[in-house]
Amino acid sequence: MTDLKEGVCLKGFWLNHEHCCWKAETPFENRDTCSDWRIWSQLIIGTTEGAFAYILNYFMYVIWALLFSLLAVSLVKGFAPYACGSGIPEIKTILSGFIIRGYLGKWTLIIKTITLVLAVSSGLSLGKEGPLVHVACCCGNILCHLFIKYRKNEAKRREVLSAAAAAGVSVAFGAPIGGVLFSLEEVSYYFPLKTLWRSFFAALVAAFTLRSINPFGNSRLVLFYVEFHTPWHLLELVPFILLGIFGGLWGAFFIRSNIAWCRRRKTTKLGRYPVLEVLVVTAVTAILAFPNEYTRMSTSELISELFNDCGILDYSKLCEYVSDFNSTKGDDLPDRAAGPGVYTAMWQLALALILKVFITIFTFGMKVPSGLFIPSMAVGAIVGRLLGVGMEQLAYYHHDWTIFSGWCSQGADCITPGLYAMVGAAACLGGVTRMTVSLVVIMFELTGGLEYIVPLMAAAMTSKWVADAIGREGIYDAHIRLNGYPFLEAKEEFSHKTLAMDVMRPRRNDPPLTVITQDSMTVEDVEVIINETTYSGYPVVVSRESQRLVGFVLRRDLIISIENARKKQDGIVSTSIIYFTDHSPPLPPSSPSMLKLRSILDLSPFTVTDQTPMEIVVDIFRKLGLRQCLVTHNGKLLGIITKKDVLKHIAQMANQDPDSILFN
Repeated sequence: MTDLKEGVCLKGFWLNHEHCCWKAETPFENRDTCSDWRIWSQLIIGTTEGAFAYILNYFMYVIWALLFSLLAVSLVKGFAPYACGSGIPEIKTILSGFIIRGYLGKWTLIIKTITLVLAVSSGLSLGKEGPLVHVACCCGNILCHLFIKYRKNEAKRREVLSAAAAAGVSVAFGAPIGGVLFSLEEVSYYFPLKTLWRSFFAALVAAFTLRSINPFGNSRLVLFYVEFHTPWHLLELVPFILLGIFGGLWGAFFIRSNIAWCRRRKTTKLGRYPVLEVLVVTAVTAILAFPNEYTRMSTSELISELFNDCGILDYSKLCEYVSDFNSTKGDDLPDRAAGPGVYTAMWQLALALILKVFITIFTFGMKVPSGLFIPSMAVGAIVGRLLGVGMEQLAYYHHDWTIFSGWCSQGADCITPGLYAMVGAAACLGGVTRMTVSLVVIMFELTGGLEYIVPLMAAAMTSKWVADAIGREGIYDAHIRLNGYPFLEAKEEFSHKTLAMDVMRPRRNDPPLTVITQDSMTVEDVEVIINETTYSGYPVVVSRESQRLVGFVLRRDLIISIENARKKQDGIVSTSIIYFTDHSPPLPPSSPSMLKLRSILDLSPFTVTDQTPMEIVVDIFRKLGLRQCLVTHNGKLLGIITKKDVLKHIAQMANQDPDSILFN
């Protein structure tokens, strides 16, 4: 569909340009044109030359882009509002114990799968990797409903989602081990050993399935396979670290700008017109992208070309060097002087860089599925390639300088620009997401460049340090905070000396805690409590006087049980008494029948005493992904601490306004 914007294949409209010309007998010089592939001007007016043909191609490119993005945003808006964005911030929140109903449902899965194809094909500056993690988690969640062991157990279901996230990255990048590490480092909240090897198995099966389908038609799992054989030199660590610094600076700049723009979208009228916004951004992207061949091609192709090392048979502009050699040993070419094609490619790439840097800020967070991996890698790969070609030319013209003299003689192949592109891509991705271990593993699995682990590690670490110095949060954490999801950051320390009684509600002047007694309230009393409050659950006590804790009952379970009892059980009326006890006393013959709800009572709610230090309470909330915790004193119920109370307390301790943490 990406190639459909430029032309169509006569053999079959479903074939892209490359597959269309696969079997065509064309001479090597004009391998880009084959009789089966027609660009739009050729098809409509019969010529490819002249201004009118160019304008027609331009017009068709923009129209197709607008059509794809309109379809995508309409489907998202109409059927599954949750299918927009990358999905990783929400999955992190869900794995930390918060429930977003419908976020991992079947509609989200179907619509996200379709609209992701449309959004990527429309040429917007977005990737498919983040959304594929969301899609994989939807599959995991839907499969959980088929098995009673997972349907009933929230903790087990979270383990499945961790494994699903690993499988998602495994498929998106063809990087199974990188997927497991990504799930461990970036997505999961709690990752025990058994989840580790289960995720490993899930990622293996995902990669195996992908390999058997062979989507790229080249028997490779990876998107950007490279074959560099030149070893890197110790002195090259300096430009690699410079790329790391650039990655960190760009990451921090991108996060700040993108969050400011998304906040603006939330608080102004802009948020009311999602379709218009997507169409405007698509139109601007398409109009600016078409004249430059590096922005016209899909971003994955661009990265692939930037990672590529120039061989004898490469015919792209990036490989137009001045050839002044007679024989070559194998495919390794010596460093050569740049020809006119390379200089043209350099300024075109510089323009492409400016477009990508700014347009991605407005694209990420729109109402279409949008990943961030590929655009970030594209920005880094462009900068890396520019720096790599610069270094290469420097070494060619000044090989007698002290820095080059020891290792770079004339006619040797010292510097690989493709490697710089690879390191730059890793640096920018690290600056935006703040990944380290999984990033390096994904990068060398993605490219097959195993010798270059040290340059990748140096760039990833530098970019993380630089970006952390400017702003503490990665893009996903920033979006979690922007959307006001109750997420406790597992990496932060809590070092204050407060106690549970300082944080729990009710406070001193508040009305008492809403409780249900175990054997003295009628159906009507409980219904009044449900209608007058919005809490998601209620503690059950022995009686109002003793306040001794029996258990905790969820609001949803109460509503469903009372409704069912009124429909199906005889004699249940408003004056029927509800019992949460094991044995109910014999009733006088004239009284209405009673309602036993012992089965929906959680008899082991999590409790702490009022003197528990908050440091321990915060740790319990983090490690167990709790939503609430009851506070007792000598077995008597005093109050309740919810996750939102903990977050507000942490904000208060950091001298922020606790009410500024919005929960929408």
